[in-house]
Amino acid sequence: MASSPKDRLLATARRLFYTEGIHTVPVDRLVTEANVTRATFYRHYPAKEDLVEAYLRATDADLRAAVDGLLEQEPGPKESAAALLDFIGDVVCGYGFRGCHFINASAEYPDPDDPVRSAVADHRAWFQDTVVKLAERTGHPDPQYAGRAMVLLHDGALSAAELDDPEQVRATLVRMGRELLGLDG
Repeated sequence: MASSPKDRLLATARRLFYTEGIHTVPVDRLVTEANVTRATFYRHYPAKEDLVEAYLRATDADLRAAVDGLLEQEPGPKESAAALLDFIGDVVCGYGFRGCHFINASAEYPDPDDPVRSAVADHRAWFQDTVVKLAERTGHPDPQYAGRAMVLLHDGALSAAELDDPEQVRATLVRMGRELLGLDG
């Protein structure tokens, strides 16, 4: 069964925005590649930024589901934390990795009051909250600090993997994260 025009637009946006950047992809190209009309585009997304926000929210939902599923599989908090570090490491070494969707979007939308930045902020808040809860469960003496430090480590890994050797970035991320969360002791 063919996907709906709205689904095709979102799938096309997710592919193009991530691989080429948001501002470089015009609406004309989105409608052509999604095989919809401009009227259909604007019926579903009154402005291109509405589609950008939908792209980020869909990406966020996918990541939340992946992380939640991963954490549910592990028997304890230390195993969950280790699995999360491995997951991030796998992402930065994955085929087609082109940096963080959210960091990339933030670079293109610098206004902190923009709805696009709100989607970015929501994702980052969820990730930090997830790590803080993991740190609490592992018995970390300062889970808030561990959460903030892991967000910084995560951001650095997502940026560095595109600039440096991804395997070295992965190894450093996993080692630093394990040390930070006290997983080796």
